[in-house]
Amino acid sequence: MRAAIMHKPHEPLVVEEVEIESPHAGEVLVRIGASGVCASDLHVLDGTSTISSPPMVLGHEGAGVVEAVGEGIDSLAPGDHVVIALYGPCGGCAECRSGDVTRCWSETRTHGMYGRMPDGSTRLSLRGKPLTPMVGSGSLAEYAVVREAQLVKIDSEIPLHLACLAGCGVTTGIGAALNVAEVAPGSTVAVVGCGGVGLNVIQGARIAGAARIIACDTQRTKLDLASDLGATDCVEVAVDDDLTAAIRDVEPTGVDYAFEVIGSPKVVSAVFAATRMGGTAIMVGSPPAGEEIKVDGRALFSDRRLLGCTGGKNIPARDIPRIMNFYQRGLLDLQALVGQRIPLDRVNEAFDALKAGKLARTVVDLM
Repeated sequence: MRAAIMHKPHEPLVVEEVEIESPHAGEVLVRIGASGVCASDLHVLDGTSTISSPPMVLGHEGAGVVEAVGEGIDSLAPGDHVVIALYGPCGGCAECRSGDVTRCWSETRTHGMYGRMPDGSTRLSLRGKPLTPMVGSGSLAEYAVVREAQLVKIDSEIPLHLACLAGCGVTTGIGAALNVAEVAPGSTVAVVGCGGVGLNVIQGARIAGAARIIACDTQRTKLDLASDLGATDCVEVAVDDDLTAAIRDVEPTGVDYAFEVIGSPKVVSAVFAATRMGGTAIMVGSPPAGEEIKVDGRALFSDRRLLGCTGGKNIPARDIPRIMNFYQRGLLDLQALVGQRIPLDRVNEAFDALKAGKLARTVVDLM
């Protein structure tokens, strides 16, 4: 099969022929129909992600059709349409057994983060040498072998080039609003960073019934899209602007919920300061390792909270069907998120678009 391979950081991906094994017990072979390209892919390519370990097949927002199943699989069958989730809980650790699967950090899950099966192996090879798929997915390829727990069956009528976005960006954004913040009806919300994930925080806040949603970004085109997807107020800011003041100019007493969707410690501090008494700030973006976040300690006496967010605190079997349901009911706009669709041979254009920051998402078509 063909796959987009990162051989070295900062170098273009190379589309090459890759060997792929048949699925083992508990595994499924998926023919990839489409894959989104996310900022996390770019972080891996830049070598700034802890999971960057070339050679590696990138991509982790995939959807496709089941081609074959391994021994012991009875939840899926060839022909089923599926979304590949960002991770799959192990089902056996103390957290999973207690029902808290979002905190599963078993060896099974950590192996998956680094592109390995639970036994530490991989089903991919390049010229006889092991090749790892990003977070156990490697969706920028014609096929992928993944664990059953990482797959969610969907309605075959949902276009795969839209469904794939639920693998990461949509699930993270919607989950940040619904699972982490638990945005309340009638509340006020600020979202700083209106890329692929931030736009879905906005959609999640709208679905939750927020009365006012303030979108902040440096690019007018992103703010226009944010307005289309539910933002009631759009604030164009420059990199060095006082974000706290910009948000409080719109909502003087502060917002109930403020989301940082960039990965900047400075911006996290600013959105925390923009919350009202009893408000909540959610760090959705991933700051560089070792960075410190500064907050006014006395602000904590007013019951403000600062929360982290890993993948929208999503449970794949719960959240991906919910997202598909939102889409089919017309509550969630997935089509507006797709800025361009390209074939696998042009995959590097997706990374150029990410660096330019002008599109919510590029989707690579593989069928």
